[in-house]
Amino acid sequence: MNISARDGHAALPARVIHVVQGEFAVSKDADVVMSTVLGSCVAACLFDPLRGIGGINHFLLPNARGDHSDIRFAAAAMEQLLNALLKKGALKSDIRAKLFGGAKMIKTLPDIGRNNGLAAFEFLRNEEIPCLAESLGGTRARRLRFFPNTGRAQIKFLGDDVPDPVVHAALPEPRAGEAELF
Repeated sequence: MNISARDGHAALPARVIHVVQGEFAVSKDADVVMSTVLGSCVAACLFDPLRGIGGINHFLLPNARGDHSDIRFAAAAMEQLLNALLKKGALKSDIRAKLFGGAKMIKTLPDIGRNNGLAAFEFLRNEEIPCLAESLGGTRARRLRFFPNTGRAQIKFLGDDVPDPVVHAALPEPRAGEAELF
């Protein structure tokens, strides 16, 4: 069941799961879309396209100092999301990733967003999970919609009408594939 389209936008699935900072969600329901808003935080979308299972996390910081199970930090957030996908029936060799967020929101503070992106890439590299698309960096927040059943992702830059140029220079080479703008 879809929600009716308004203002020329495509209809969304009937159930929207909002993922906030320090949370993750996993589903294989075709009627689910996951949504979050990101500034310097990063969301990793992991999915198994062959089994129609996917999920996202939303982490705040790259490195944990003490509690390595705290999903506000990259390694724990990535590990818990991956484990939840495997428990739902995903096969690790078929899992793919898309990464979003990591903006530098305040010019005078350290670039936490860049470090969050690098931490996510490091996890994916260590786990041998290919990253198919990314929208990382810049200076503007993004709204993300992720369709876990298919791996489809949509982003919308928040603020001015002209999208922020996405900065990849300090991150690993961009991967093939895109996320559609909405």
